[in-house]
Amino acid sequence: MLKLLMASGLGSRRQLANAIREGKIKINGEIVENFSQPVDPEEDTILINSKPVPLNAKTKLVLMLNKPPGVLSTTHDDRRRKTVIDILPQQYHNMILYPVGRLDKDTTGLLLLTNDGDLTYRLTHPKFEHEKEYLVSLKTRLNTDEMLELKRGICLDDGITRPAEVTECKTGRIYHYSITIHEGRKRQIHRMFGKLGHHVLALRRIRVGRLTLDNLKEGQVRELSKREIERLLQA
Repeated sequence: MLKLLMASGLGSRRQLANAIREGKIKINGEIVENFSQPVDPEEDTILINSKPVPLNAKTKLVLMLNKPPGVLSTTHDDRRRKTVIDILPQQYHNMILYPVGRLDKDTTGLLLLTNDGDLTYRLTHPKFEHEKEYLVSLKTRLNTDEMLELKRGICLDDGITRPAEVTECKTGRIYHYSITIHEGRKRQIHRMFGKLGHHVLALRRIRVGRLTLDNLKEGQVRELSKREIERLLQA
């Protein structure tokens, strides 16, 4: 069943597996409990979060959003807080789209959304080592030893981070440093700087692989071209 749902553009294997575990997927009115439950695309009706979805292969779509602060990187929220799906243009509201990874609520910048489960896997799994570049604002500046620690790897509760690339933004008024990482742990950059005794005031993602925000304004979204997707996966 998972393969059919993924082929229909309904999310990645992990996202759909989590949805099944949480009882969010129903087939013919019954909550799905078995990952391998048989599905008939011609006869069965499937609901995800109480919304009917078609069981057929969809055109692959990848959106780039310049996420504003205060917006959750999720498809829905039980507390009715604003999500990235809520701020998409109306034309995308009836599509089943999922964020590729996450940005914290108050972190801004480049976030991808797609209905391609395979692309989500290839962009989020650590073995593919896609670079992610962020701009960071701190209350106090880093010293030389702290810069070296970031470049060597920081020891966190879930292991030592991969070496990061860190440079100072000499002309920046808001952001003080650029940091590039190859991982995607939860609140990783906040924790890395916190380990050094620094509080992150603002964080903005500006690049994933070869893809950059360019002139996309905060809150705006655009579709990636086939060529951009290919270059993104080659990074």
